[in-house]
Amino acid sequence: MSGQVKDSVQNKTEEENVKYPILQIKGLFQARYLLGMTKNVDVNGLHHEDGSGTDNNFMLKYMRVQVRAQISKRTEVVVLANLADFKNDPKSRVLENAYLKYTFNPKLAITVGQFRPLFGIEETYPIDIIKSLDWSNQYTEFGKLGWTSFQIGMAATGQLELGEIPFQYAVSVVNGNGKNQVNDNDNGKQYSTRLVFGLSKKYNFNVGLNGGIGEVLGKKVYALGVDFSSLINFDSKWSLDMQLEGKQATNHVLYNSITPEQRLSNPDDYLIRGVYFLPNLRYEINHRNLSAFELSCRYEYLDTNFRVSSNPRQTVTPMFGLEFLKNYGARIQLGVQFDRYKKQIANTSQYNNNLFIVQVQSRF
Repeated sequence: MSGQVKDSVQNKTEEENVKYPILQIKGLFQARYLLGMTKNVDVNGLHHEDGSGTDNNFMLKYMRVQVRAQISKRTEVVVLANLADFKNDPKSRVLENAYLKYTFNPKLAITVGQFRPLFGIEETYPIDIIKSLDWSNQYTEFGKLGWTSFQIGMAATGQLELGEIPFQYAVSVVNGNGKNQVNDNDNGKQYSTRLVFGLSKKYNFNVGLNGGIGEVLGKKVYALGVDFSSLINFDSKWSLDMQLEGKQATNHVLYNSITPEQRLSNPDDYLIRGVYFLPNLRYEINHRNLSAFELSCRYEYLDTNFRVSSNPRQTVTPMFGLEFLKNYGARIQLGVQFDRYKKQIANTSQYNNNLFIVQVQSRF
């Protein structure tokens, strides 16, 4: 018994001797070469009837630096900036994460500032461990709508047990008009929640339910989503990671871009709907110079206005990746992105195209 008391006192003393703040610095470099393989379509997917446009490009995608400061046992402050965005207008781009998080216990943590509100699988991991070329098309569109990507607001998150089922939750309220904004653009806010149920420990099978309501420029908006994820380890070397996600929401950005005289009165007449499936097969090599290789192929379906003027986009992105350092410390990816539209529209980005990609990255 005396030994147990000693250990307890020793652990408490060690905690008291921790000196704050504890700083952690991380970074990500990611660059790519793009080659357009469709005549008169540039590397950004824009069709040029006159034959202009750039069909090949070296591109610096990310040069991220993250500083995490643990300022007490329960409090941390995180700052994340993408220095590569200085090539654009940096006013509303460079700063990505900037938040304070206070953790009461595993069941409750409060986050305040600029962060990524949890609304789907893709919010749960950073770009540097993504299994495909980039975020899904639906993630990008829902970011424009204020439900995903970097937003300003506050959130409550936590994890607990429902009987024998692991359960995670997130509740967020955000301005909904993107990152690095001086003010909200109206008096409305967007409220969202995410619930995740761990249904199988053996197959790492999780089901996520996402929902949101809000008000944008005096109009009610909503968003819904469901997702499934699983990680199957066949043996010590082979594994299969699978993600399936679908979402639907009011496309209030499209609604507000149309003049009042020309648009329908109800914003819910303008709806966006998307789904994607991403399987990723991984083989652990653990050679001195090569850690693993991966094969993935993401299928996406996205229609940004399926009720009024439907023109769905289907995207298939097969990728092959070589990992040279563990945990994606260094890797090279090769792939092709195939985009197909139901109706092609000249001189717009709604045009069929094929894009070849070589991407290199290092995280530190």
